[in-house]
Formats: sequence, C-alpha cells, structure tokens
Amino acid sequence: MKIRDAVETDLPAIVEIHNAAIPGRKACGYTEPVSVESRESWYQQHPANRRPIWVMEIDDKIVGWLSFQFFYGTPAYHATAEISIYIDSNYQRMGIGRKLLDKAISDSSKLGIKTLIGFIFAHNQPSLKLFEKLGFQRWGYLPKVADIENQEIDLILVGLRVDK
Repeated sequence: MKIRDAVETDLPAIVEIHNAAIPGRKACGYTEPVSVESRESWYQQHPANRRPIWVMEIDDKIVGWLSFQFFYGTPAYHATAEISIYIDSNYQRMGIGRKLLDKAISDSSKLGIKTLIGFIFAHNQPSLKLFEKLGFQRWGYLPKVADIENQEIDLILVGLRVDK
C-alpha cells in the first residue's frame, strides 16, 4: 500500500471511485455521476502544499483517496480543513480509510492545518466509527438537511484539533 499526492492523470480513477459511491446514498451527497472534466477545476483547487488530494495505491491501482478542502472560503478559517474519504467498494474494510485518515492527522501541521472537520451522513455508521476511533468528536448535528430521492437525511459534523 502506498499513499501519494494525486496527479491530474489520476482523475479518472478518483471520479470512478466517487461515482461508485453515489448509488449507495451513504457517503456521497451527489445524486448523479460527475465527469472527469467537471472535476478538473476541483483538482486545481487542491495545492499539494496546503490542501492536497492523496490517493492510496495497491499494486499500482488506485483504491481510495482523501481530499482536504478549504473550509468556508474566508481567511479566518485558513487553519481548518474539511476532509473527504472515498474507498473503492472492493477494498473497503481493509484499513485503507484508517491509513489515509491517520496520515491526514499526522501531516496536518505541515499543511498549516490545526483543525480537521468532516461532514458524515448520520446513517453512515462505518465512517462515523472510523472517525471516532481516531479521536474525532461529534461537533454538530444537522437534522434533515440533505434530500436525496425525497428522503431527508441527517448530517453529523465531526471535528478534531490536531495542533495539541
């Protein structure tokens, strides 16, 4: 297993993993697949030295990814990052998410990040358990803020101070 910075040519694999999560309605707020072209600007908004996208490879195959997002879009939040993790369904429950999240926590200070946050659907118990195992606490509960196929879904905000 190897974690590395994503490069633009990884976008097809990143998009494929992302799109595969949509039908499950567990980890993704998108309701329709995205295209590689639509994610090019998203990729450009992730400078490797501040808000990278990392991919996890096994035998030269991308099996998961993690992204750091700028939070809230104003300078006051420069030291806070939202993280997202997506794992290929064939590689879930193999510790890949944990390895990516461990690295995010340990490398945050190098990226100028003091606080990590995640937004997780309340019914996504595997993700909630993973984040909680690594020290994230529930910082917020947003009832019925998502609407997917006329099903209202609760969102949980988890957070961790990493500059202890």
